[in-house]
Amino acid sequence: MEQQKLPNATISIVLGIISFIGCCCTSGFGGVVLSGIALFLAKKDEKKYIESPESYSNYGQVKTAKIIAIIGLVISLIIVAIYLYLMSTGQLDEMRDQYMEMIEEMQQNQ
Repeated sequence: MEQQKLPNATISIVLGIISFIGCCCTSGFGGVVLSGIALFLAKKDEKKYIESPESYSNYGQVKTAKIIAIIGLVISLIIVAIYLYLMSTGQLDEMRDQYMEMIEEMQQNQ
């Protein structure tokens, strides 16, 4: 019997990797969404593989995608928690003000 590739293995890896970028650029929320989707697709392929292991050849990619998605999800959740903490304590606005002052000082010095 000819072995097939699991259909969502590659896209799961790609989404997992992009979730690292999403967690940095969107205060963690984009990373949670992307890594959640990647984890869902990896679990879906894992179920297919368990049903018929002799039919599929790229289970290693699925395991890798699952690990990457879990790491991306954990990092994203940590960043979301920090962001929510900073918002709830009002420190986020203070940080923004300090950042804007630093930018203005740098522009004046040039």
